[in-house]
Amino acid sequence: MNLAEHWRRMRDGERPVFPIVIALVVIWVILGFASPAFWAPDNLVNLSLQSVSTGIIALGVVIVLLIGQIDLSVGAVSGLAAAIAAVTAMSWGWPLAIAVVSALAVGAIIGVLYGVLIARVGLPGFVLTLAGLLIATGLQWQILGDAGSINLPFDSWLVRFTQTAFVPTPVAWVLVALAVVGTAVPRVIARRRRRAADLGAESVGAIALKTLLVAVLLAVPVAYLSQARGVGWSVVLFVALVWTADILLRRTRWGRGIRAIGGGHHAARLAGVPVRRIVVSAFVACSTLAALGGVLAAGRLAAANQSSGGGELFLIAIAAAIVGGTSLYGGRGNAWSALVGILIIQSIANGLTLIDLDASARNIATGVVLVLAVTIDTLLSRRRRPFAATGDVF
Repeated sequence: MNLAEHWRRMRDGERPVFPIVIALVVIWVILGFASPAFWAPDNLVNLSLQSVSTGIIALGVVIVLLIGQIDLSVGAVSGLAAAIAAVTAMSWGWPLAIAVVSALAVGAIIGVLYGVLIARVGLPGFVLTLAGLLIATGLQWQILGDAGSINLPFDSWLVRFTQTAFVPTPVAWVLVALAVVGTAVPRVIARRRRRAADLGAESVGAIALKTLLVAVLLAVPVAYLSQARGVGWSVVLFVALVWTADILLRRTRWGRGIRAIGGGHHAARLAGVPVRRIVVSAFVACSTLAALGGVLAAGRLAAANQSSGGGELFLIAIAAAIVGGTSLYGGRGNAWSALVGILIIQSIANGLTLIDLDASARNIATGVVLVLAVTIDTLLSRRRRPFAATGDVF
């Protein structure tokens, strides 16, 4: 897709990821000149690892925003999942794998409750998930008990996976090659089918350009990070989840239903979209991803405590989704918004820390970026829908 096409889509109210990637590169250049240590391979390895857990939570937020809803409890759900995994493994003696699966199951159940109460009962998602935030936080504190903190052993597979497990360089290059092939082959097949049906098809040049772009975007980080510890397996998991979500949102009936509901649930229902079922599934995906992010965060800290999932975590996850290009008004955005958005947020925090600015300056900078993103989203939404609303009651 050329620059003219991106400009046309923006004029029509869309928010392509490409301009946001350019903004990310500009931020990296500015931070790199302000503090050359920002560009150090080891610092970028740390940045990538720090982005995983919150980025996975942001991916769930993207899915919910696409249907025109919001989930304010993702941080609390992640903290509850971390507490469940730590307590069941360390205090109750469950195998760690079963403890993690149990934590994810609790996240899925919370998503089912949200979806049913919103889609069938008609409760407003904002108020419901705000209540869920308070309930999940209270449950987390009760599960942790008087100790308030549970440590995970450093030799457990969860801690090793999030802290010290890195992809061997040859394996990383194999994964890059598989990703490039996985990008090109489906497009070539789709082109042949469309041409056989006498339909318009993507040109060979466009397919080659997009494949080359994917190759560069994957090969450059692998080559650069390999100068330090390399690419973490948790980062691979994050990218794989984003890639899978992107395919589901673009190439399945479920994904098309998600976007249709975000564009207007009445029209989606008239078009035969199973609105209630898809709304429930969207909240299940969001809460399950929040639980997974919480478990991975506990592994990275080797502990779960009363502050897990608290503070500004849910705000950062929502901000990452919006900054990455997902609309607050529903129907527009994609899975890659979570990846690009969390990289922008974490890069700002990391870079400002390196130049010795305190948390207040980081919050101000993040807030300014969020305001700019929401402003752009609002202006583009007015082009598409002059009286855009923040969501509908089901």
